[in-house]
Amino acid sequence: MSRNLSQNISAVKHLCLAIAMISGSAAQASDWSDTSINYRYIAKESGFITDAAGNKVDVAKNIVSLEHISGYKYGSNYFNVDILKSDSNDPANGSTAGAQEVFAIYRHNLNLGAVTGSSMKFGPIKEIALTAGFNAGAKNNANAAQPLAFVFGPTLQFALPAGFLNVGLQAYKETNNSKFDGGKQDFDMAAQLNVVWGVPFHAGIPANFKGLLVVTGPKGNGKAAGMETTTETLLDALVMFDVGSLGGKKDTFYAGVGYRYWNNKFGNDESLSAGNKAGHVSAPFLQLEAHF
Repeated sequence: MSRNLSQNISAVKHLCLAIAMISGSAAQASDWSDTSINYRYIAKESGFITDAAGNKVDVAKNIVSLEHISGYKYGSNYFNVDILKSDSNDPANGSTAGAQEVFAIYRHNLNLGAVTGSSMKFGPIKEIALTAGFNAGAKNNANAAQPLAFVFGPTLQFALPAGFLNVGLQAYKETNNSKFDGGKQDFDMAAQLNVVWGVPFHAGIPANFKGLLVVTGPKGNGKAAGMETTTETLLDALVMFDVGSLGGKKDTFYAGVGYRYWNNKFGNDESLSAGNKAGHVSAPFLQLEAHF
């Protein structure tokens, strides 16, 4: 890891350490938990990079993740940290090697029905939760982004025959750094729709259809030299197969394929410039998971 990246992620490391301590304590009191190490390869991600003719340059990324989710009497905890390595089309600052990036997410759901002892069920809804958490990251390319965001708001948990579907509407507040847009950025509060799901099914072997949809409204211009942001949409949808079940290791090793769609990435309006348009992602990816 480069010296620049080490300097950039110091805040992320402290946040991850704090959450690891919280998650460790929660895991001891949890009713259930799942932890996994995941690997993803996506050949056509983006780095907001164009060639001399103004055409988008695709960036391949290798992503290793540590993911943990656990539930207890009053709710659940979710924590994920990604370590991302770009190819040379998205170079580290002052280098021809690919940039490195770290990105962490933490969410806590506090189930109101469990806390109050009163049923929150109505129609297809089985529970209402208050969701709070953060996103934090850093990257060592020339732009030196350091996003830090906090979210808070209600989440509806739907009753399904199997699996889960959660739909949340949260307030989203982000700060960041952009050397290309005047340095420190402090964005306006924005509305954010969060949808996450996981539905098991059988396709010769056990399988799971899972994913997320995040829609973030306009968040201003960061009060720097940046352009006005617009609505951002991120979709990840995956089909994962329980290949471990073929060798008697059910719910342990998964392999599958997914699709990523990212429009107006980071709120950059694709209609305004070729560079913004180069942030668009519409690509398949491969994923492997080891659960323990």
